[in-house]
Amino acid sequence: MPEPAPFLAVTDLRERTLTAAELTAALPRAELDVEAAATAVRPVVEDVAVRGAAAVLDASERFDGVRPEHLRVPQAELQRALDELDPTIRAALEESAARVRRVDTAQARPEETVQVVPGGTVSQRWVPVRRVGLYVPGGRAVLPSSVVMNVVPAQVAGVEQIVLASPPQKEFGGLPHPTILAACALLGVSEVIAAGGAQAVALLAHGAEDLDDGGLLEPVDLITGPGNVYVVAAKRLVRGRVGIDAEAGPTEIAILADGTADPAYVAADLISQAEHDPMAASVLVTDDQKLARAVETELARQVPAARHRDRIDEALRGEQSGLVLVADLDQGLAVVDAYGAEHLEIQTADAAAVAARVTNAGAVFVGPHSPVSLGDYAAGSNHVLPTGGSSRFNGGLCVQTFLRGIHVVHYDQDALAGARETATTLAAAEGLPAHGTAIDVRFQD
Repeated sequence: MPEPAPFLAVTDLRERTLTAAELTAALPRAELDVEAAATAVRPVVEDVAVRGAAAVLDASERFDGVRPEHLRVPQAELQRALDELDPTIRAALEESAARVRRVDTAQARPEETVQVVPGGTVSQRWVPVRRVGLYVPGGRAVLPSSVVMNVVPAQVAGVEQIVLASPPQKEFGGLPHPTILAACALLGVSEVIAAGGAQAVALLAHGAEDLDDGGLLEPVDLITGPGNVYVVAAKRLVRGRVGIDAEAGPTEIAILADGTADPAYVAADLISQAEHDPMAASVLVTDDQKLARAVETELARQVPAARHRDRIDEALRGEQSGLVLVADLDQGLAVVDAYGAEHLEIQTADAAAVAARVTNAGAVFVGPHSPVSLGDYAAGSNHVLPTGGSSRFNGGLCVQTFLRGIHVVHYDQDALAGARETATTLAAAEGLPAHGTAIDVRFQD
């Protein structure tokens, strides 16, 4: 009987010298056609902008198979979900939120004032967004942890109004999943909308005047949270009208490992991300062929025993996943920086020193006892992270996501006099003499 095909397709870079662009192109990556999805969801977004809640209800019936009785979840339902929540789940959510809040509180930034010259100061004020819309998916998995990850940093930032949207569930009478509702109630989020997909994003961005309870849903200023490609596409379409955190694609993990890594740990961590979605990416980067073979052996042992083995199998064998062989850890670091993983694990000798050299990653997990799953729930870090290589220019969700920096400039006349020549010279050089006049007029009798 022939041996089964390996789970991970191999990319061998050991004898290749590639430019940064060539290296990025050589790595496994999911193809996420946001433009095509945007074309598909544009009519939905535009319909919601025109018809409001009625369009959302029509879209929910079409895409989710249920027409919610209430778009705005009644307070009694939120409280009932919390009252009926399993005490062990409640305790876990409370502990997760406490850890995230501890980390986020340290990220809060005070106002900073710099004296540029005597009598001339520039201050940086950090002002929270007034109203935010948080999106929590409701597809293959129920994600109350995403409620924690979105809500807590917004609260620490001082956001005045938080509205959370999550898809209606047919089995729960058109309400979002009760664990999602319970997490909202636990964290004090009272404005919850039973809407998912592109229609939820459009509703948050445009608001509505015709909610079933007769109330107004005010549009938000910023939308955050993960979702499928249609959610991502809708966020792209409303960007500019509102702010968005990022265009997050399928989840991904990269593991940089050497011969000291435990293959059982590596395989389990690859599987943990593949469990999310058939499009999830699991990438192992190593300079040790013996480890690579041992990880394949572990995958063959662990995958058949997994609850979502079909989904995992499809993800691991997909073009977005793979094994990248490198000559040494220096080349391995170049690979993971080019890949820019959402989650990057370092399972090598002297892992902390290796991790310190990483420049592109949503979050870095150091050593054998810092798996990505820890970050998903209980590390205190945030699990809403940049995907698709966007960690090159974007970071994960945090307190700063919900803050805006405003410069406050305060100069007295003497300080302005000291800056006069510089400013008027540059104004003249740019052909904007009125700029200079606006300064000169302050020194005329």
